Amino acid sequence: MAEPLMNSRERIIATINHQQPDKVPVDLSATPSSGISAIAYSNLINKLGRGDLQTRIYDVVQQLAQPDMTILNQFGVDVLDIGRTFNTKPEDWRPVTMSNGSQAFYPQWFNPILMPDGSYNTYDRSGKINLSRMPVGATFFDQTYFPYVDGYPDDYGNLDKEMGRIMWARHVHSPWDHAGDPGFWQTLRENTIKLKQSTDKALLVVCGCNLFEWGTFLRRMDNFLMDLICDPYNVEKLLDELLKRHLATLEKVCAAIGDLVDIIRFGDDLGMSSGPFMDVNTYRELFKPRHKILCDYVKTHSKMHTFIHSCGSISLLMPDLIDAGIEIFNPVQTNAYQMKPDFLKREFGEQCTFWGGGIETVGTLNIGSPAKIREQVLERLEIFSKGGGFVFNTVHNILPDVPPENIIAMYEAVKEFNSK
Repeated sequence: MAEPLMNSRERIIATINHQQPDKVPVDLSATPSSGISAIAYSNLINKLGRGDLQTRIYDVVQQLAQPDMTILNQFGVDVLDIGRTFNTKPEDWRPVTMSNGSQAFYPQWFNPILMPDGSYNTYDRSGKINLSRMPVGATFFDQTYFPYVDGYPDDYGNLDKEMGRIMWARHVHSPWDHAGDPGFWQTLRENTIKLKQSTDKALLVVCGCNLFEWGTFLRRMDNFLMDLICDPYNVEKLLDELLKRHLATLEKVCAAIGDLVDIIRFGDDLGMSSGPFMDVNTYRELFKPRHKILCDYVKTHSKMHTFIHSCGSISLLMPDLIDAGIEIFNPVQTNAYQMKPDFLKREFGEQCTFWGGGIETVGTLNIGSPAKIREQVLERLEIFSKGGGFVFNTVHNILPDVPPENIIAMYEAVKEFNSK
């Protein structure tokens, strides 16, 4: 007798628990590092004959689309970001023209300023401090304001204010663009309950809690990397201040939705293509204890599984990240040093779940033939899926230059594999 089919939530949980699911689960846009460029999405829905659908840019910094549920269902997606339960009314959005001339929609609150040279800038509430910029023809915003670029403050009384000026916080995606609304936490819970009742897909909440990255947002990358070696005292002071704020957020998240949501996603880009940004001992001294505190809090106060997004080559750090409590890794940058699929599955496949790495976004998905795409997807699925511990997703977001035919070919290959 054939084994009964799992629903999407069961499939995701089984694979995280290293049980072989009935088929490999799939993600598209449950996180802002497993999503799709608004330009690529616009091209895709037109190719699919769904020009009736709007291209809604929910992550304005990275210019990512929030796919319609009909598209997610068409591609067999098994997991949803609970943020999609906000900004659901037409009046929550306003029209915009993307850099390729296509029409899309921004959240009503996002109003970048068109500059004389055709670029777009964003400013703080005073209108005097330039926070970010999208150059002419570009497809995402770059951070331009680094409040502690000239040194650490004597005290952190202004830290909340300065964090609120960083583009990743000021122009944050849903649900956090509503975090200041009256009754937000109750609304978040009510929305999540309704979503869970309406779907059998797994639910995910994106919750940041970045440590290393916030150092780079505040001090700028070059300064903060030097600080790790030359000024660990001030690095630790900053990290402790960040940790206080992250734990306060986690307390509210766990209380509001910790019994409803399946996965909580942290972020901390720890790697370059050539290796980690820091040596293992530096990670162990400065970041691991704090990552462990965050993971321990989640595991003690909720049923959510812990997920970290980290680009680059991080295999040298993965034993310590796993020991700290991280269960799921994304985007699985398989073209980086010591990040080949067979190596990762052999070394860590029994200890964690890989959420990504299903196909190279650059070099295959964007320029490969449908036949090449099918070949790589099937190969990656064969390697990663054995014994569970794998959710199919691209290596990071689907970029603007990816042809819609290639996206369709990718999901057809996944369907083929899952039909065996």
